Amino acid sequence: MANDPNLSPKLHQSSENRKIKTRITYLLSLLFLLSLSYILGAYHSTSKITKLPLTNSKCAKPLDFESHHQINLNSTELNPKQTFPICDPKYSEYTPCQDPRRARKFKKEMLKYRERHCPKKDEILKCLIPAPINYKNPFKWPESRDFAWYDNIPHRELSIEKAVQNWIQVEGKRFKFPGGGTMFPHGADKYIDDINELINLTDGNIRTALDTGCGVASWGAYLLKRDIITMSFAPRDSHEAQVQFALERGVPAMIGIMATERIPYPARAFDVAHCSRCLIPWNKYGGLYLMEVDRVLRPGGYWILSGPPIHWKKHYRGWERTQQDLKQEQDEIEDLTARICWRKVVEQGDLAIWQKPLDHTECIKNRADSSPPFCESGDADSAWYTKMEPCITPLPSTFSPLSPWPQRANSIPPRVLSPSSFTQDTKLWVDRVNHYKRLIPPLTKGRFRNIMDMNSGIGSFAAALVRDPVWVMNVVPVENTESLGVIYERGLIGSYHDWCEAFSTYPRTYDLLHADNLFTLYEKRCDITNILLEMDRILRPEGTVIFRDKIEMLVKIQSIMDGMRWKSQIMDHESGPFSTEKILIAVKSYWTAQQN
Repeated sequence: MANDPNLSPKLHQSSENRKIKTRITYLLSLLFLLSLSYILGAYHSTSKITKLPLTNSKCAKPLDFESHHQINLNSTELNPKQTFPICDPKYSEYTPCQDPRRARKFKKEMLKYRERHCPKKDEILKCLIPAPINYKNPFKWPESRDFAWYDNIPHRELSIEKAVQNWIQVEGKRFKFPGGGTMFPHGADKYIDDINELINLTDGNIRTALDTGCGVASWGAYLLKRDIITMSFAPRDSHEAQVQFALERGVPAMIGIMATERIPYPARAFDVAHCSRCLIPWNKYGGLYLMEVDRVLRPGGYWILSGPPIHWKKHYRGWERTQQDLKQEQDEIEDLTARICWRKVVEQGDLAIWQKPLDHTECIKNRADSSPPFCESGDADSAWYTKMEPCITPLPSTFSPLSPWPQRANSIPPRVLSPSSFTQDTKLWVDRVNHYKRLIPPLTKGRFRNIMDMNSGIGSFAAALVRDPVWVMNVVPVENTESLGVIYERGLIGSYHDWCEAFSTYPRTYDLLHADNLFTLYEKRCDITNILLEMDRILRPEGTVIFRDKIEMLVKIQSIMDGMRWKSQIMDHESGPFSTEKILIAVKSYWTAQQN
């Protein structure tokens, strides 16, 4: 046939073309099947909200983020196979690193016993902290500023002890917070107005405040409507649950004390610091505590003091102290503030205000007394189990002003070395937060108030939420001391922390936790189960957690949560299903000690 002279060349060419087309068709079909197999595999390996069933659920349904327990209800789906037991009800207000029972083992000198003293590995509780009987979801902001449920914090002590000062009142089944304080029994609003007549609180230049010995944080609560956010702290002491009351109100607060260690905030963090009869001995220990305030105050920042010894001629009888004693205390404070180069701005009525210099050039030149000295070594930002030093923290040679609020949140902070990276990170988290709002619609509707970012970077997650009715505690792991200073320069607040230990807060104090690659950071440092149990401790019933991590890590987290009475779903990354990073959304179930 091949040699048949009568065979048409066109037929031969047509046969060859058919063979080529057959090969091409085969290759295209194979390529299509491979692509289809890859897409189907990727689809099944990623979890979409409409396809992935809930943990501990037999059918697929969306997570429920809504609050259902303004009154005591029992309608909750619990995992019948409990991995973690329920702690004894006596641990309902357990604060692992500020446990009064453990504190008794430590020296009372300089209040060391009230500092952080965490349990050893074999002492860590491996159980779930129960909510009090009849626990209810807190009032929504802004109503929560003025009211809290008695059943959530069943302590009447402050309503009796501080009745004259209007800290707190009991009204039936709820507490009312009239806004009073030890030095402002007529209300924090009036007190803040008095301060505003002395220094400007309304032009946006004062944004971050520190309240030492905060009571129930009424000063910080009423500063919020003036766009000033306050880090309030107080020890766990005889004024039972004052920090817990503050957080129940939706106001930022931490358990903390000025004793021997630096408070867990960076240098040059706060625009103003405040003490209203906070009982801190400013004139003792060589002025150690005032120098710690100096460390965390920004250049040009203010220190406000009311209560002893200010206006002692009027109040000495009520304070049950002698005139001589109070005069000596004020003289010593005046002398110390001058030696650390502060300028007294004003003393009027019950208020005295000092200002820190913008730099130390004139101070170094004109100081007659070289005591206290300037600090010569060490990292001024280091503040995790770092001892206080009786020295002045040097200021940068060049003063860098910050933008006024609200521009400050997205303006490039002086500490940022790469402006383009800062801008890119800010934009990235705007997109991510918008994705979270699509996944969790109540995030835009006031369902959440107290939010914690457990690995906050430079605070861009919090910055993306500044227009929402929430506040964010930005937590910076101790491995990264530099970024917390940037966060404060953005007009946000936060703290250093090591997540191998418990956070300095009460149980059930946060509505939403955000953990961005936190578990990848800590998986080789400590047991991630302990971190999850700590998250369960500080999260409110029906609270939400957003995990962002590698899919392998999220699967591991989800397997542990199976025994924690949580419901969860793994969802796609905002960039789509092909990203190796995924998002795990979890909701803590409602249950109380009574139900067990």
